Amino acid sequence: MKGVGEEGTEGPGVKNWLLTGRPGVGKTTLIRSILRSLNIRAGGFLTEEIREAGRRVGFRLRDLQGGEGLLAHVSFSGPHRVGKYGVRIETMEEIGIPALKKGISDRALLVIDEIGRMELFSPTFQQAISDALDSAQPVLGVLQERASPFAERIKERKDTKIVLVTVENRAELLEEIREEMQARLHLLGLSH
Repeated sequence: MKGVGEEGTEGPGVKNWLLTGRPGVGKTTLIRSILRSLNIRAGGFLTEEIREAGRRVGFRLRDLQGGEGLLAHVSFSGPHRVGKYGVRIETMEEIGIPALKKGISDRALLVIDEIGRMELFSPTFQQAISDALDSAQPVLGVLQERASPFAERIKERKDTKIVLVTVENRAELLEEIREEMQARLHLLGLSH
């Protein structure tokens, strides 16, 4: 797997940075910190945990313009399930996909949190991810650590850097990724 500091992972062709790592290691928090430090226009979405009485009971999808919907919950039934969570693929298609399309048309940094098992139930969403990665816009996102054919194709892209986030390295990654992205965003005319 490609990662920060490994030979062949940097260069003028990299425009997509995808964080991977174990659940709960801080990938979404790192994305939020990078976005704050870059201070540029961004479009796309974040996935947030829903907790009740200290227990995770689901996930909310929130686009960067304020729209949100329930992506998964322990109380949902239906054919799409990941562990104890029922998944509403409609949320990806009604909130996630439009947020990515708007980010592309607005020439913004695209944020995709996350490309994981829940999200991959939707072929329409998979196409939107491919469109975002293929667009001229840079992408900052999260890619599931678990192998899948779709995730493996993404990992092989020459324009994509996969960054393994761990408890030990997450603090130093903020500055490393920010500097790399800042240079690329400047080349694309997207930085201040």
